[in-house]
Amino acid sequence: MDIAALSMAMSQVAVRQQASTQVLSISMDQAKQQGEQMAKMLETSASPHLGGSIDLRA
Repeated sequence: MDIAALSMAMSQVAVRQQASTQVLSISMDQAKQQGEQMAKMLETSASPHLGGSIDLRA
């Protein structure tokens, strides 16, 4: 394998790694945003007084 072909192969690997890292970063950002939205939704539930206590009979 000559130097030019080796250089091109290494460049392609680097581009693939950068693209993979970018996709992972986008995925992590979306997961974080969805988690924040879920937490906000739970904080502002329609009936926040429900579920705070349990009625028991002995």
